[in-house]
Amino acid sequence: MGEWRTEPTFAICRALADGADLSSFVGGPFDVRAVVAAMRTKAKDGFLLDEVPWENFPQGNHVREAIDLLRTGSSPVSVGMGVVSGMCANDMRAAAVLAVPFLIRIAADTRNPYRADALAEASSPARARYFGVASHGELLLHRADTQYEDLYDNYGVEVTGYPAGWSVAAARAAVTADGTLLKPLLHDPEPAIRIHAAYALAAATDLDHAVRAAFHARLDAEQDPLVRAALVFATAEATRAHPHPSTTVWMRERWRDRAQAPEARLAAAIGWLGLTDEPAPDDLRALVDCLSTDERAHAMDDLPWMASVGGSNETGLRRCVREMLHPEQSDPTEHDDPWAPRTLRQKPTLAPVQLRRCGPDDHSSGCCGDSGIALA
Repeated sequence: MGEWRTEPTFAICRALADGADLSSFVGGPFDVRAVVAAMRTKAKDGFLLDEVPWENFPQGNHVREAIDLLRTGSSPVSVGMGVVSGMCANDMRAAAVLAVPFLIRIAADTRNPYRADALAEASSPARARYFGVASHGELLLHRADTQYEDLYDNYGVEVTGYPAGWSVAAARAAVTADGTLLKPLLHDPEPAIRIHAAYALAAATDLDHAVRAAFHARLDAEQDPLVRAALVFATAEATRAHPHPSTTVWMRERWRDRAQAPEARLAAAIGWLGLTDEPAPDDLRALVDCLSTDERAHAMDDLPWMASVGGSNETGLRRCVREMLHPEQSDPTEHDDPWAPRTLRQKPTLAPVQLRRCGPDDHSSGCCGDSGIALA
């Protein structure tokens, strides 16, 4: 405790623990929102890391080193892979937020061998306390914890004592500021890049109409079933943050459309449940139960929405289905370690498909018309 209280990077945390008023730090050097807003575009584009006050935030120099290594494309052992996401998993986001603009630029650099990993980390600070949360009302929230009601915008504090809401707000602002860099990545040749670009853009603020339009435009061309599902989940998340009744209706039409890939229909069903207070209709229950095969559930864990929900004993899709539609079922993940390896790690590769509306001869009848798609 003595070392913690004398460490200069913990200045705001130490002061808050001693009873200081949070408002006295607003806009100052320890307000990560102000620091991110003040970053010059030239500094971000040129990776002028010395212009960023990493030292003002816990573990800041550690994050800076990771960014420097990732940018230079050093050997896999020393690139600092997982530093940002690891800190977020430990509920330490303040310094990780400062990395977001640089991670986005690394992802946009087609010459960097770690661009997919960088993009996967870029949006980690923009979401707080959402691991393992699959409830009807909280799945799509950027904050899914209510125990801190009325404390620091309901976000509470990070393990260091730093206001968690400030970190999340700054991260979402950073994503928003670089929306023009992220949108082209929705059309990247690599499916993983397209998935994580959608995940990042879903956390943007003040871009809801433009983001939804970008998701829909990509859906018109997308053939990979998992990427299609990612675009649907991203649309749902953006709509949860910025309500749009027409999109909620669109989501319902999507899960009912048999011409859609099963993964996209499942994403639309789960997304629709997160956007409405209406009880799940019988046809949605039948659809989800029919399409939620073990193979598909494990494949969909490649989507960050599902990966963050599941545990070592249950896939994300299974948990969503259980909590949203079958709350009477027992929880196999009680006391589960969300960071432990999954019991089943083999995931099938879902090939891109050419979609067309299927006819009566394409499959046998069933609760949802089997997969509801046919290969062209």
